Amino acid sequence: MHTATQLIELGGIILALGVLGAVSVRFSVSPIPLYLLAGLAFGSGGVLPLGASEEFVSVGAEVGVILLLFTLGLEYTADELVGTLRTSAPVGLADLALNAAPGVAAALLLGWGPVAAVAMGGVTYVTSSGITAKVVGDLGWLGNRETPAVLSILVFEDLAMAAYLPILTALLAGAGLLGGAVALAVAAATIAAILYVALRHGRLVERFVASPSEEVLLLKVLGLTLLVAGIAQQLQVSAAVGAFLVGIALSGSLAHTAQRILTPLRDLFAAVFFVFFGLTTDPAQLPPVLGVAALLAAAGIATKFATGWLAARRAGVAVTGRLRAGAALAPRGEFNIVIAGLAVSAGTNARLGPLAAAYVLILAVAGPLLARATEPAAQRLRRARDARAAGRSPAAPETPDAPEIVAGDARAG
Repeated sequence: MHTATQLIELGGIILALGVLGAVSVRFSVSPIPLYLLAGLAFGSGGVLPLGASEEFVSVGAEVGVILLLFTLGLEYTADELVGTLRTSAPVGLADLALNAAPGVAAALLLGWGPVAAVAMGGVTYVTSSGITAKVVGDLGWLGNRETPAVLSILVFEDLAMAAYLPILTALLAGAGLLGGAVALAVAAATIAAILYVALRHGRLVERFVASPSEEVLLLKVLGLTLLVAGIAQQLQVSAAVGAFLVGIALSGSLAHTAQRILTPLRDLFAAVFFVFFGLTTDPAQLPPVLGVAALLAAAGIATKFATGWLAARRAGVAVTGRLRAGAALAPRGEFNIVIAGLAVSAGTNARLGPLAAAYVLILAVAGPLLARATEPAAQRLRRARDARAAGRSPAAPETPDAPEIVAGDARAG
């Protein structure tokens, strides 16, 4: 009977996702906000709470983030990764300073203490890799000039999380400096080992997973990705980092085939991830903290826009691409909730959890909408710039021989 209930709930969730996806296609909007709101409706305190399938949905959500980052890794080579990480270090440090500061300041002003301030700094700092990857793919921005700069920031943040999470865990447990140093050393060694295999022995990985049978290839790639991600997470490193580096290790026709056969699975589990995020949020706890969360969200949008603008400018991208980079970095999601959950379970402050949930929910919904709205705004800016360069009013009609501004031209900015 319990199995029947699970099947009914899972079938209902997946069918609802299909209907919401059809609505998003019909009105040309991102499906992410709809998935999140559906999770709120069916979660604890929602209209129709689900319980029997919660564990499956939780695991499915983890798989969704892992597959999103794996398929992003397939888009880039090992040399591109090393190059972008080297050039992104100054922007990555600026990103850390700009985006952690609002959370730290809020916790201190609310009187929650220094440990809670460290936790809130992490909550406001890191972008949701899963949501950003989904937005970039949905809007067709993968081939844009600013996308490598955005990706380098995401990778830098995930690597920063590999150092931050062990330190935060040690602080929350009262383990002191020595415990934090040991945890950090384990995380650094794990990242170094995965990077070494991905960068130096990618051909061996390719030979291992390669197969003329797409079924065998699917099983090998999916199994290897989940295995590496799980080992990375067990050693206090982001599972997303592990999955991304597995994707980096594959290249050429093998990478294209792997991406094609994994795309349907990625889309399914990515949708489950967004629903799960809503399921874990109790709507009744949100109203008391909405004011502070809205202020933090406004600051978070501004600071991520500054980060994206700086990263894209350093990459030589024009204004339109800088706007898109800032919008792509705005969403918060999976890491932020994990950090808040660690702090609340350690007994820091009961209000930290609802505040983080409200903050993340605002930006998880607003981020994709902002990214979609940025494209036409960027095109208008480009038209105005081209008009000024041509010596005519931006509102004046173009002459017949003026170049047409098409979507591809706008994305090239």
